[in-house]
Amino acid sequence: MNTDKNLHFIYADHDHQSCIAKAMENAELVCQRQSQRFTAIRRRVFELVWQQHKPIGAYEVLEKLQQDGRAAPPTVYRALDFLLGLGLVHRIASLNAYVGCIHPEYPHDGQFLICKSCKAYAELDSSLITAAIEQSASDSDFEVHRHTVEIMGLCPRCRVKLSEAEKNG
Repeated sequence: MNTDKNLHFIYADHDHQSCIAKAMENAELVCQRQSQRFTAIRRRVFELVWQQHKPIGAYEVLEKLQQDGRAAPPTVYRALDFLLGLGLVHRIASLNAYVGCIHPEYPHDGQFLICKSCKAYAELDSSLITAAIEQSASDSDFEVHRHTVEIMGLCPRCRVKLSEAEKNG
């Protein structure tokens, strides 16, 4: 569970190589623990999702794979389904896109703050949000299987840019 009150948005200008290397290491461990093969295509799709640090659609993944000289839509969707099934990526339904999971070492539902301007995001893992959903569902005699919470707004950088633009009017 994420208890950090100062969540950080992942922007394109941070250390990609270190971030991707850590994500890849985590993915390999998850696959190993689950006795699953982290094939070359699964690895490449995973890497492409992580390289973006913003939600990426399946067709954008497909285009990048085709630049590598391989891939068809079913291949991409199978790889994304595999990654989703192991909790290595999350699907952002409102954007019909995928993001890398920052803590795949344990099962959890996705909760995201997504900037509507630059598409940067922060992944939450709030037990309070999960408890509220489960309690409301229980009160309605509804059985929750999975949930993803997507909160659209402006990230700190875009808020500053907007504020500066308003000042300079």
